[in-house]
Amino acid sequence: MRRLLVASALAAACVAAVSVATAAAAAAAGTAAHAHAHARVPRADSRLRVPHGDLRAYMHGIGAASDGHGGTYVFFSSSGLPPRGAGRDGNWTHDVYVAHWTPEMAKLSKPRVFIRRPEAQEPVSIAQSSAGNIMVTFEDGWNTPDEVSQRYGVYSRLLGPVRPYPIDVKAGGHSGHAAAVGSRFVVFYSDDWVDGGGVDNLGTGRGVYVKTYDANGTLRNFVPVAPYVREWWPMIAGSPKRALLVWQQYVNGQTYAQLKVAAFDPVDGTLGETRVIAPHLQYYTYAAAYVPALDRFVVAASDASGHGFAQLIDEDGAPVATLACMPSTVREAGIAVIGERAFTPSQDGRLLELQMSASSIELAATQPSPIKWWYMGSLGLVRSDSRLHWVSLSPAGLQEADFDLAAARPATAADRCQP
Repeated sequence: MRRLLVASALAAACVAAVSVATAAAAAAAGTAAHAHAHARVPRADSRLRVPHGDLRAYMHGIGAASDGHGGTYVFFSSSGLPPRGAGRDGNWTHDVYVAHWTPEMAKLSKPRVFIRRPEAQEPVSIAQSSAGNIMVTFEDGWNTPDEVSQRYGVYSRLLGPVRPYPIDVKAGGHSGHAAAVGSRFVVFYSDDWVDGGGVDNLGTGRGVYVKTYDANGTLRNFVPVAPYVREWWPMIAGSPKRALLVWQQYVNGQTYAQLKVAAFDPVDGTLGETRVIAPHLQYYTYAAAYVPALDRFVVAASDASGHGFAQLIDEDGAPVATLACMPSTVREAGIAVIGERAFTPSQDGRLLELQMSASSIELAATQPSPIKWWYMGSLGLVRSDSRLHWVSLSPAGLQEADFDLAAARPATAADRCQP
């Protein structure tokens, strides 16, 4: 599957050049490609030898679903446990694992393999319908007529098969993510690849597309969102009625992308107006979540100048509030939502707290993280209204930490990019 093009001299130079002050930014920057991947290497801490190359070869992709009894299943893609990285041939070897967690547990239970095949099944993305069924989707290098296929399976709340893997979303599809909208699943994915341009001149995807499935995994509609153009890395969040689609657009000759959004109604397959919400995006560094208490979506991202920003977006895909500047966010980090607050990691090693209303968003507080943030994926699990449990992927395996939200410090003027 993903054969790594690691230039040893470049990797060594990257390691030598990364300072303590920029280590988190280097970790979050990473790189991505459909067929090939290479990333700048973050500085190692005293407990972890950082291997060369794209660290997503160790672990990549994480998601969660409810067990219906107050607990959570956490799924992630990993090249073994502890993760081994790429095989001798340079190909990635991830399998999909699952672990269980409840608010009474200090850490996740011992993970077990959920899906195992040759080649790699990554990055896993998880969605859960209102009926309780769980969709598991990922880019798959096994037994495909193309280099990869976007595939899925649907399982019950007890993790029993409903329409089990392997089922194609699209042969040749990649980078897909899923969300639930009521009883339906929506998979937002990219297709094909265009060489050249993008991060490290590795290329870009060639369009983004959406497919809707019922709660049992039967296809209901297909919509080409931006076909046959250099737009890719599709992210998604779901509300009871709509999905918010978020993706990046290549800008010819530039080292930044444009960040685009659109609302999607999976019932009738209608796509709302496509909007550019950021003209100078740091590649791949964005995430979205639904805020039930406000019936709004929140998008957290970083721009090409190294600053973070956030937007509150309504169900029609229109921005209603903007936080123009905050600490830079971490690539592939999740957003945890508690009431009218949202939490996400920052590249400088903190957890950010955003306070929202239906028409406002501000950076309220921050606190240092006891674990290092990496660019392979992370998510927050709600232990209570005042405590979060964060699970982060790393080259050494799962890292977990608790955050006492009452211990956060108010955001400073410098955090808000103010004098």
